[in-house]
Amino acid sequence: MPAGDFLNVGQVSGVFGVKGWVKVYSFTDPRENILQYSPWILRKNSQIQEVKLLGGRRQGSLVVAELQGITDRDLAAELMGADILIRKQQLPKASDGEYYWADLIGLEVHNREGCKLGKVDHLLETGANDVLVVVDGELERLIPFLQQSTILKINLDDGLIIVDWDPDF
Repeated sequence: MPAGDFLNVGQVSGVFGVKGWVKVYSFTDPRENILQYSPWILRKNSQIQEVKLLGGRRQGSLVVAELQGITDRDLAAELMGADILIRKQQLPKASDGEYYWADLIGLEVHNREGCKLGKVDHLLETGANDVLVVVDGELERLIPFLQQSTILKINLDDGLIIVDWDPDF
């Protein structure tokens, strides 16, 4: 199972009721979007299990889901802590100018003068705008993800992001 073919979209965080439903902490936005994907690949420790999603709904800040073959509370409890993965092909194609965070992680970042600033390690959601965390050895740069402002060009094929950013920041 090559890691690059899958995305972690949530985690089983508990049991819900007595009929085998699970509580899910979703990484999708909005949270209930996790219910649009089936099957789920559940990964806990070294165990991998593919399950079909039968149904679900938002329940407060969590999502609850019914999974095929999980018919009681004890079976659901065994899934607690499992990562919920989906295949990248399950995602809808991003619109022009839109990107999935997973596609940006690992891209090289250069400024407009051609100075290499590092690679995208991860992104942060700050409320006002997302932020690229670019790592170059021990140095970590936080670059606002503002297209047409600090983010000048993204080329997924070349694995490169061009930014308007001073290397001393």
